[in-house]
Amino acid sequence: MIKVGVFGASGRVGKLLLENLKESADMSVSSVYVRKELDFSVDPSVLITTDMHSFLTACDVVIDFSLPDACEMLLEASIKAPRPLVIGTTGLNVHQLNLLKDASQQMPVLYATNMSLGVALLNKLVEQAAQALEGFDIEIVEMHHKHKKDAPSGTALTLAQHAAKGRGVDLEKVRVSGRDGNIGERSPDEIAVMALRGGDIVGRHTVGFYNEGEFLELNHTATSRSTFSKGALRAAKWLSDKDAGLYTISDCLGL
Repeated sequence: MIKVGVFGASGRVGKLLLENLKESADMSVSSVYVRKELDFSVDPSVLITTDMHSFLTACDVVIDFSLPDACEMLLEASIKAPRPLVIGTTGLNVHQLNLLKDASQQMPVLYATNMSLGVALLNKLVEQAAQALEGFDIEIVEMHHKHKKDAPSGTALTLAQHAAKGRGVDLEKVRVSGRDGNIGERSPDEIAVMALRGGDIVGRHTVGFYNEGEFLELNHTATSRSTFSKGALRAAKWLSDKDAGLYTISDCLGL
């Protein structure tokens, strides 16, 4: 039985992780880290703690769906007490991404801005299409619920990175994430990433390739957050016996 530590249990996906783990035959929740009190009950056998060291030592693998500052704290603590880490937190800054890389030198770390199988495949398709459809304009639109804090979404940025890789360009030199006013014509190299927010949309990402006379759009829609929690559990099971290193959801799925 793989003992899972849940970091970010009070969040939307964190709560689903706890529910999904109840249905697992080979994984169980062993510890939950809280910064404040939980507003719901868990099994009495589960360690609920504000002490990071106790949280880490009580589990075989950690799944993190929290906020960037909390994820940073987890990474710093894990470097001192290594555990396999599945990181699903988005919006990480450069320092936090470097910490993630540092941690992966001591333990297996799987980092994914989206844990779904569909998005993992979409990343591959976007890279292939960007390479094949030379001269097509690339525009990415993502839609999420009104409570999402980071924009563009981590998933949209990852899709843009795959598009840039397919084109052989540096994303940071060609990315556009807003247009307003008399800005002139679209440049040929632009990769646009636009964010929409509203209601309770779980997540919708569209990558469009537009040319004169035709266009192609690749779309993924998440209708339930359980696709993220179940994907993270699959990743945790896969990662639990891996060597130190930085892995992706594509590695886990063999894509």
